[in-house]
Amino acid sequence: MGRRRMPDLYRAPFPLYSIKVDPKTGLVITAGGGGASKTGIKNAVHFLELQLVGEQQHSASLLHAHDTETRATMNMAVGDGVIAAGQDGSCSLMRFKHCTQTEGAAAANAKDGNSGQKGNARRRAGKGEKGGKDGGAASDMKDDTAQITVSSLAEVQSDLNPKDPLQKVVRFSPDLSLLLTGGTDGHIRVWEYPSLKKKYDFKAHEGEIEDLDISPGNKHLVTVGRDFACSVWSGNQLAMALKWLETMPHIAEKTYRYMACRFGKVEDQKDALRLYTVQIPHKRDRKPPPCYLTKWDGKSFLPMLTAPCGSEVISTVAISDSGTFLGLGTVTGSVAIYIAFSLQRLYYVEESHGIVVTDLAFLPDSMKGKNLKGNNETAMLSVAVDSRCQIHAVTNRRSFPIWLVLFFCGLMVVGTVLLLQYLFPGFI
Repeated sequence: MGRRRMPDLYRAPFPLYSIKVDPKTGLVITAGGGGASKTGIKNAVHFLELQLVGEQQHSASLLHAHDTETRATMNMAVGDGVIAAGQDGSCSLMRFKHCTQTEGAAAANAKDGNSGQKGNARRRAGKGEKGGKDGGAASDMKDDTAQITVSSLAEVQSDLNPKDPLQKVVRFSPDLSLLLTGGTDGHIRVWEYPSLKKKYDFKAHEGEIEDLDISPGNKHLVTVGRDFACSVWSGNQLAMALKWLETMPHIAEKTYRYMACRFGKVEDQKDALRLYTVQIPHKRDRKPPPCYLTKWDGKSFLPMLTAPCGSEVISTVAISDSGTFLGLGTVTGSVAIYIAFSLQRLYYVEESHGIVVTDLAFLPDSMKGKNLKGNNETAMLSVAVDSRCQIHAVTNRRSFPIWLVLFFCGLMVVGTVLLLQYLFPGFI
């Protein structure tokens, strides 16, 4: 697909850095801001209600804006009604509740001043902070109008860089028993959740932590650093270092570095697990080389497949709940969706955003998420520094999923080639 203009699902009055979808409520939570600089650009977490219009189109309304004062939220994790937000060198935990106006008013009276803007104004996407008639409409709302209340729970120091502390990544473990963070000081910090008792604090990389993920059952932690390393840990003990160049012997050492890692399920294989990593060029060239995706066995950590994924530098990665799709965003604003098992590109919009794509989130496989997908094979949200939130949907026009159709087409091609080789030796 060539370059085309994607419509904005929502436009915030500040740069957007993170987006998540709450599986239970279907709420879209996005955040960002201008930081501590006195430019007049606010810092906030916005809660959006996503709706399906017809079978394939989507719209979004702003339900609530939670003011984060002088700190922009650069990264987030969401688990069971709690947001873990990376703000400077700290991880701030906030509880949010999706309720009716009556319940919201009671909560606001009990927690006066904790939730910033009280969320009793439903605004259409793109209106920004100047909603026009929001104040007058609020008093006419019925009691069953959706409300969001937000309250502060706790805060932990997640990065101790003496020069410029900054949390780069945060994750909840799949069972929500652990909270994991990484920052510019190269340390991984693991807290027991919800007690926030520190379990581990260890130096994982020289320099910044770029990404981390933890496997189901909390057996293995994978970390990515700017020091060219992607490491597998058991607790706080190094188990092994991944070596993707073993699959690409023609590429010289230290011409690429790891940028991201994600564990993913394998559809129809209950006990199988995959790890996906992204490798980007270490230096910028006039003629940029391709970035690469690598698929690993998620238990043995042996490489299974490596494939190029375009010459635009990857800035962010997401994986669908089922493990079927990988989402990629680039520093030039492009968005792509890949089939995970084959690493084939399924969807691509060149420069969909005007600048760096900062985060991606697939609609979840929960009942609420499935209802929001409509007649689409998959749907993924993207945000960028250009303040825009967009949705990227792959239409399901066949009785079989698109990825399955492509898989069988690939098998047919391979089968045909093998048959020709057998019938006509030396033909190919």
